[in-house]
Amino acid sequence: MLRPPPAVEFYSDENCYIVELSNGCSDEACSIARARVLPGATTRWHALQGTVERYVILAGEGVVEIAGDPPTPVRALDVAVIPAGVPQRITNTGQSDLVFLCVCTPRFESDHYVPMAAP
Repeated sequence: MLRPPPAVEFYSDENCYIVELSNGCSDEACSIARARVLPGATTRWHALQGTVERYVILAGEGVVEIAGDPPTPVRALDVAVIPAGVPQRITNTGQSDLVFLCVCTPRFESDHYVPMAAP
């Protein structure tokens, strides 16, 4: 059982707050993090090389942008699938925090993260 304390939340250069829930060598196939985006904030354009990411929206509302697709509104229980290497970002369009899980396969590793300019 993994249960990180809330104090492990950190601010990311991506313009959101992150809690790593599961990301280690014991499970190379998948990682899970919780992301929190403040009202009105937008994350940086970025891509994950060699890693597919899924945003599982838990609370709030926003707009996800995945290069090649039109901006798409999201709300609780929506899942956005981001293919490996594809630029992405998300904006919180609501009045409360936008909270979602980032599920990566294979697991997220920092050297897979590529900051990008708008596509």
